[in-house]
Amino acid sequence: MSASSSPALADAKQPTTEHEGAFLTPSSHAQGLSHIDIDAVTEKRLLRKLDRRVVSILFLLYLVAFLDRSNIGNAQTAGMGKDLGFDDGHYQVGSQTCRSLGEGYMLTTPQWLLTIFYIPYIIFEWAALMWKICPPHIWAFLTVMVWGLAATLQAAAFSWEGLMVCRWFLAMAEGAFAPGVPFLLSFFYRRAELGFRCGIFVSAAPLATTFAGALAFGITSGHPSISNWRLLFLVEGLPTIILACVVFFVLPDSPDTASFLTEEEKEVARARAVLQTGREGKDRIGGFSMKEALATFNLFKSPQTIIQPLMYFSCNVSFASLPVFLPAILTTMGYSSINAQGLTAPPYFLSFLVCLATTYMADKTQQRGLIIIILSIIGGVGYVLLATVKSVAVRYLGVFLAAAGVFPCIANILSWVLNNQGTDTKRGVGIAMLNIIGQCGPILGTRVFPVTDQPYYVRGMAICAAFMFFNGLLAALLRTFFVYENARLDKAERANQAGGSDGKAARSGLVEIEGAVGYRYVL
Repeated sequence: MSASSSPALADAKQPTTEHEGAFLTPSSHAQGLSHIDIDAVTEKRLLRKLDRRVVSILFLLYLVAFLDRSNIGNAQTAGMGKDLGFDDGHYQVGSQTCRSLGEGYMLTTPQWLLTIFYIPYIIFEWAALMWKICPPHIWAFLTVMVWGLAATLQAAAFSWEGLMVCRWFLAMAEGAFAPGVPFLLSFFYRRAELGFRCGIFVSAAPLATTFAGALAFGITSGHPSISNWRLLFLVEGLPTIILACVVFFVLPDSPDTASFLTEEEKEVARARAVLQTGREGKDRIGGFSMKEALATFNLFKSPQTIIQPLMYFSCNVSFASLPVFLPAILTTMGYSSINAQGLTAPPYFLSFLVCLATTYMADKTQQRGLIIIILSIIGGVGYVLLATVKSVAVRYLGVFLAAAGVFPCIANILSWVLNNQGTDTKRGVGIAMLNIIGQCGPILGTRVFPVTDQPYYVRGMAICAAFMFFNGLLAALLRTFFVYENARLDKAERANQAGGSDGKAARSGLVEIEGAVGYRYVL
């Protein structure tokens, strides 16, 4: 049966219709939709194909994005500042100035070149909604191409001002791409599947950090005919331009229109979309409900709209500071700068594994709040050790705990936002709000390690620890609210059933959330 004739959107009073792989039977449901029984074998095959195509390409894009945004420090170490004649004013923010820690290692990267990245990145967070308004393959192509060109053109810069312009467009395009990807994934995966895929996507960041230093060292250690730092920007920027062309052809706009799926798999994809939103997947692109968007800001009914962005802000304070200052922290433990770069890899690789494990566990148990609380405590304890202990071995253990807490926390927060907003528009607004507020965290995070606090950076470590514990507290409060709301919904649903109410009556009562009878918050 073709997509256009799918009874998933037809009147609920139609007789039962059998799809290839999906069975639709009449029952009360939001918007007159029917209960959908999906063939498990076909669905597993569908998910495997989506993972191979959609998740893989998005993971790869985020990995190169993280390399492109973070290589400015490696370029500085390779002589960029010397070649372009930077003075202290280009580095200085407040009293913090670049200083050498020996063997060519810089304690801080060019601060204004870091700061300029976050300004457009925050300004263009709203563009997460474009994944719904614009066909995803086109939006991905445009954003990836712009940041790929900006990253590559840094190699042609002959002044500080030129680099600043490149960094602006790099951040603008990345801000329009990466923060909205979890929202895009919600078009392809249901609630119990989404967290693990978000975890795979976010895990590209710690994985990239694992080998970024070694890759940069390999690129810049030779003697090419052009400056080593220019070669670094070229080698890491050009693949992004190639990937922009690839994503235009391989990224589907929705699962039910994906060319790599069979007709049977597309029917299952349509049925899954109806279960999730009441509409087929292709109909979810190209529209935006202002009424639903405004309803998202009702903080009394949806406190998650502000609490989860505050959680994201808290994590981002630590998330932003750890990659920038971890090599310096390890150097102050007595390691050479080269060994310090190498010692950053094991904590980040552990973080990569924990990202995958915790998001998978949260999907299976539907207890994402508890996972976030545990991860927040682990990260907070790590920072406490770094702030209070002088033993090298214990401080290195603290680095492991901090990395294993911070990055996985962010992966789980992203999917928790999407889990508990009941329509595509609200999910888009929720993820945009999350990033607009949350991405202000790095501005603070990159300012809490002044050189005057070396070698132990007690103040910075204490601030990061406090924010991680604050994140755990917010998660506990929000989870308590969700427990209370689920209990109210259970009570209302039992009352409707006892009164003999049909689906239509139930939808007008308390149990009606986003048009779906039986909807419950993910705890």
